[in-house]
Amino acid sequence: MNVMRLPKESVAKTLADARADFPILGEKVHGVPLIYLDSAASAQKPRAVIAAMLGTMERQYANVHRGLHWMSERTTDAYESARMAVARLLNAREPEEIVFVRNSTEAINLVAHSYGRGVLEPGRAVLISEMEHHSNIVPWQLLRDERGTGLRVVPVTDAGELDLAAYERLLAAGPVGLVSITHMSNVLGTVTPAERIIRLAHEAGAKVLLDGSQAIVHRPVDVQALDVDFYVFTGHKLYGPTGIGVLWARRELLERMPPFLGGGEMISEVTFERSRWAHVPHKFEAGTPAIVEAIGLGAAIRYVEEIGYPAITAHEAALTEHALARLASVEGLRVLGQAQDRGGVVSFAFERIHAHDVATLLDRSGIAVRAGHHCAEPLMRRFGLDSTARASFALYTTSGEIDALADALAKVREFFH
Repeated sequence: MNVMRLPKESVAKTLADARADFPILGEKVHGVPLIYLDSAASAQKPRAVIAAMLGTMERQYANVHRGLHWMSERTTDAYESARMAVARLLNAREPEEIVFVRNSTEAINLVAHSYGRGVLEPGRAVLISEMEHHSNIVPWQLLRDERGTGLRVVPVTDAGELDLAAYERLLAAGPVGLVSITHMSNVLGTVTPAERIIRLAHEAGAKVLLDGSQAIVHRPVDVQALDVDFYVFTGHKLYGPTGIGVLWARRELLERMPPFLGGGEMISEVTFERSRWAHVPHKFEAGTPAIVEAIGLGAAIRYVEEIGYPAITAHEAALTEHALARLASVEGLRVLGQAQDRGGVVSFAFERIHAHDVATLLDRSGIAVRAGHHCAEPLMRRFGLDSTARASFALYTTSGEIDALADALAKVREFFH
């Protein structure tokens, strides 16, 4: 894996400090300590996030952008500071390129609706991959069914990597208007070669959207260095609350795109004859926003920045290597994907044991994992499965927890055999 390495002492200190920041990690399940290995679905929240949200509700809550009283102004400042934190995290050119949405799903739907229906030229296809989450498949199917927009799918290799040769062929098969691909698979942990994907797409005249729901958690993202056109992620995987997500887009694209929703806040003037839209990003933020949640996301970003991506990336790379080695020793266990560049997500299955049964027995040992198709049914079918169990790691995960997972999986196999 191509990752930055840090001295073990530095990583260990960061980990020890971080675990103490998450109060839920001290809980017990069925009388044993909680081992939370489901962070790819939703990460736990540090005290800094909890305190920021609670403090807003207790001491300064008011609606934003509209009030002239001091509490509204104070809350507006906190809300817009969260936007600036996101811009800093992504290295956006300006905070006005940051649109707050509910989650990555809404962000992709916004692009599909506003860019796909309002800007994308007729006759140009959308290109996705076989490893996409349903939220990066269904919106494009709706666009295809409504407007006849072509939809092409890049296959995945047996190793769980994007088939780049096929990608180039599909780009050359006819005009492509948009490439929409995950930056990191939520099933395989595969980190896609974003720079090459973007360069080839731009050479073919296409824009690129990256679904960063998983990638932003594990490694730094610089939208300017990537030269990407759209980037989306969700707050609750990045140690923030649910109900808040982000669409970053080049300002010139946001200016061209029509609104996604209509109502208050997204207008500058309304008459019965016509309405005029507010400037970006507010043109896309209709109605009262998720105020407390946005402030919580800002706190989560500051928390991650204090720890630093170098420490997070190195720690999770070491965990992933350790997990792959330990799980390989569990007889009869199949681990999906062998990508050279991967993050802290590992999906696995026994041949004759259903993933739900595996997850249920692990839960009795206090180990929380995900089980199912992970909102990626086409990818499951690609590997001949209908479901897997999935362990996913975070900055608070320890190697000892992975050892406990491997030991528990060996006991699961013994139970069924």
